[in-house]
Amino acid sequence: MTDMGAFREAVTAWAAGGPGGPARELAAGLGVRAAVLLEGPSDAAAVGALAERHGRDLAGEGVCVLPMGVSVGRFARLLGPPGLGLRLTGLCDEAERPFYARGLARVGAAPQGFFVCAADLEDELIRALGVTRVAELVRAEGDVRALETFLRQPAQRGRTAPRQLRRFLGTKKGRKIHYGRVLVEALDPDRVPAPLDGLLTRL
Repeated sequence: MTDMGAFREAVTAWAAGGPGGPARELAAGLGVRAAVLLEGPSDAAAVGALAERHGRDLAGEGVCVLPMGVSVGRFARLLGPPGLGLRLTGLCDEAERPFYARGLARVGAAPQGFFVCAADLEDELIRALGVTRVAELVRAEGDVRALETFLRQPAQRGRTAPRQLRRFLGTKKGRKIHYGRVLVEALDPDRVPAPLDGLLTRL
């Protein structure tokens, strides 16, 4: 486990009701300065892939990328001004924007550091790449047969191609995480979705 991985686990345990001492000690020892709050591991994979493309080592820079679900208020309280005093940033889906705004407001954290995806990050990436390119990547990753089977399901009839692809990415455990990295690595530099680009620029 990397040191930042240990800090991430300590924070998660703290948020679940455990002691805060281990997280505080690791934060001080590692020089953690910022936390990127994300809804899930697929978002973390995408952020990590984009950082690598830019030659950045976020952990080495004192940045903890933390998939947390949607409990933003709890994590903001522990990591933001009332807790460790880290600078907070992150991504959220449009539907979750009110929860993020309320959770951040309660702890005095600035909402300007959070970037909003129209539906979710997968939707942003599919639109940036285009349906044809995403389908090519699915084929290259060996998932074309699974996609074809999925598209034959009655529930997919009438859905637009972008919605079908977005739903497909979430049909198997680990697939969204895998494609979070694959889709980011396939982006042209000038086609990075604005929320993702804004997040990395802020760090």
